[in-house]
Amino acid sequence: MQRVLSGVQPSGSLHLGNLVGAIENFVKLQEQYQAFYMIVDWHALTSRFDDVASIQPAVMEVAATFLAAGLDPQRSSLFVQSQVKEHAELHLLFSMITPLSWVERVPTYKEKLQNSEADLGSYGFLGYPILQAADILIYKAHKVPVGEDQLFHLELTREIARRFHFLYSSEIFPEPQAVLTHAARVPGLDGRKMSKTYDNGIYLRDTPDVILQKCTRQMSSDPARVRRTDPGNPDICNTYEFHKLFSDKSTCEMVNVECRRAGIGCFDCKKKVAEAIVARVEPLRVKIEANLAQPKELENVLREGSARARAVAQQTMDEVRSAMKLPSL
Repeated sequence: MQRVLSGVQPSGSLHLGNLVGAIENFVKLQEQYQAFYMIVDWHALTSRFDDVASIQPAVMEVAATFLAAGLDPQRSSLFVQSQVKEHAELHLLFSMITPLSWVERVPTYKEKLQNSEADLGSYGFLGYPILQAADILIYKAHKVPVGEDQLFHLELTREIARRFHFLYSSEIFPEPQAVLTHAARVPGLDGRKMSKTYDNGIYLRDTPDVILQKCTRQMSSDPARVRRTDPGNPDICNTYEFHKLFSDKSTCEMVNVECRRAGIGCFDCKKKVAEAIVARVEPLRVKIEANLAQPKELENVLREGSARARAVAQQTMDEVRSAMKLPSL
């Protein structure tokens, strides 16, 4: 059975982009593949090394969200990256063979350097795509559900695998392929990609009142529509992008028609999209809170998943050490 693997960084509450761009896809894929889904706490350290106290609570929140969204610990190995030490060993070995120019050209590296207020001037941040490659290849994953912004990272992973095979004349790793969702890029309230970095998200633990407030007060719309009587253009409207993701077909069609002839105002349009988002998020929020109220059960799920993941990782590392003529453990 082929394997699927992906990870979520514990850097605070998850948002709509995480849900429709990743986690809902995880749930579907666990039916078709041997699934490994990890909480990548070492990756969180690349930007939050000075705020380590916040990481473990975020780990628990991601675990609670995984379960609330429908990931089944009996069908998917749900685990914490740092509990599988072999990730660090493979990362070290890959860092020896990966040219520096490969990681310096990663698009998200420059983007985050320019847009983040965190101190990102470390080797850990520069080298995190190599750790990401180790995360994927150590499980010999065939499929990796990712967003559009991660496609370059996945190609880098394939390049590292090819270089390893060339240098050591050993075909250990399959070349992982991306699995995109219908919502490969989820917009934020301001029209940019939804991201904690930009603080432009609607979070899965937001209450209905908070969601309504964010939609009606912060969500951008057609910039050319100044007055209520001005006709709008949904094709360039950020609010309409949310309608396409969360509203039903009839509501989307109504908004598309009425906006163009000024039959609906921006406030009412945003209120409708808020209602659609609440309908999607509120049942999930309730389950997340219930799961967080049972931390021991969450810890048991992660402990068991980490043990299963480590057994697979250890087998891969035996092959890697053999190929690189390193002593076996």
